[in-house]
Amino acid sequence: MNRDRLRELLASVAAGETDVDAALGRFEGWPYEDVGFARVDHHRHLRLGTPEVIYGEGKSPEQLVQIAGRIVVREANVLITRTGRTAYEAVRHAYPDSVFHEAARCITISRHPVEATGCVAVVTAGTTDIPVAEEAAVTAETCGSRVERVFDVGVAGLHRLLGARDRFAEANAIVVAAGMEGALPSVVGGLVSVPVVAVPTSVGYGASFGGLAALLGMINSCSSNVTVVNIDNGFGAGFVAALINRRVVEAEEAARRP
Repeated sequence: MNRDRLRELLASVAAGETDVDAALGRFEGWPYEDVGFARVDHHRHLRLGTPEVIYGEGKSPEQLVQIAGRIVVREANVLITRTGRTAYEAVRHAYPDSVFHEAARCITISRHPVEATGCVAVVTAGTTDIPVAEEAAVTAETCGSRVERVFDVGVAGLHRLLGARDRFAEANAIVVAAGMEGALPSVVGGLVSVPVVAVPTSVGYGASFGGLAALLGMINSCSSNVTVVNIDNGFGAGFVAALINRRVVEAEEAARRP
């Protein structure tokens, strides 16, 4: 249950429109629900403003369907990350309106519209970084951010980045996914005045060590506005960028109020 729906429910009880016992029934399984193999966190939306996200890797299609069902029944949107088409077919059978974001390896189920506000830019060094970047983009969109995608603008052809600079000029946070030596986040960080969330990807030849070289390069960035998430963690990058974006949007809205 998100904040708006909880506020509506409490107002309905206060106005005598909803019976107290009926309202209490809406909180069954709150703050979390034990389904045996998982404890579904229904309190997360109140804490973070987004429903629980399901990490799909290692879970069977049946488990994903069951966990998603416990979230959907509460009229919350669902995001399943790190999954594939086999799992999607099972989820789609249960929830025909589910969407498979193939590049991102994510499944979404929408139960209420999410207004896209502000802007999160998602940038990649190369085309091979797009799957991780798409995971970040879909996550940020699910969390209510408008996303601007700027792909394949790595330092091997820096003019490409400079030519696309205006496309992320209004972003409140920028996700940059890069493999190899991981230089792009530092360059982007030197061009902008907003937080840059760097994502090292496991892209590159042998000495990149599956993204470790990029990770170390990003951690040692001399651009002070760069912070780093784990290797290939597009979800984490998109999530924190969306939180930053939401805070900025809320502050701007508060400043406009009389």
